[in-house]
Amino acid sequence: MRTVRQMAKAAGISVRTLHHYDAIGLLKPAHVGANGYRYYGRTELLKLQQILFYRELGLPLGEIRSILDDPAFDSIAALRGHRVALAARVERYGDLIRTIDRTIASLEKDEAMEDHEYYAGVSPETRERWEREAVAFWGEDAVRAAQARARAFSKEQVIAIQAEMEGIRADFQRLFAEGAAPGSELVQAVTARHYAWVSHSWAPDAAAFKGLGRLYVENPEFRGTYEDGASPGTAEFIAEAMAVYADHAL
Repeated sequence: MRTVRQMAKAAGISVRTLHHYDAIGLLKPAHVGANGYRYYGRTELLKLQQILFYRELGLPLGEIRSILDDPAFDSIAALRGHRVALAARVERYGDLIRTIDRTIASLEKDEAMEDHEYYAGVSPETRERWEREAVAFWGEDAVRAAQARARAFSKEQVIAIQAEMEGIRADFQRLFAEGAAPGSELVQAVTARHYAWVSHSWAPDAAAFKGLGRLYVENPEFRGTYEDGASPGTAEFIAEAMAVYADHAL
């Protein structure tokens, strides 16, 4: 049997995440000792593997729970399905990595690329869907204004903005792993930086900033951006921090 800390360490996730999975009925421990400690066996180890694979594929926790609770669930068939889906991702990510490498080279050498080369590996259907979702969420005027502002950025500004986002994401992930409270001073300082980063192209009011946080939780692609498949629960943590910031600073 593994303790909750041993289980978390093996999976590369936080103890808080396992407590959350227990609370929502997604992954219960094999038993709870008289001392209140949770203990997990091989069955729970395999179930957590399934959960993390489904999270990597972008499924929300409620849907994962429904899948795993289905009496007809077949773990071996599910693993084969994960392999097929992930192999397809590997191929697509390979195309995206090559696009990133070409773009970095063009920026470093100050060389032009063909317009279509910037988007190699991202299907037209995906780009169109992203734009539809943005328009539905923020409105067409806001999206067009943000696009216009983005086009006005210099290449140096684009690089700096991207680096800024990487730093913000890393700080959120670190604070979540450390068990910091969303309303704590440290987390709210990172959230203020995040609000400033969002405001490069769009300055949301309190309601819109809260809505953006909910989108991080509900949209698999946004969730994947902040969780990287290795820190499930980070999206909820960020959304809660954004809601606190909206209530107190906007």
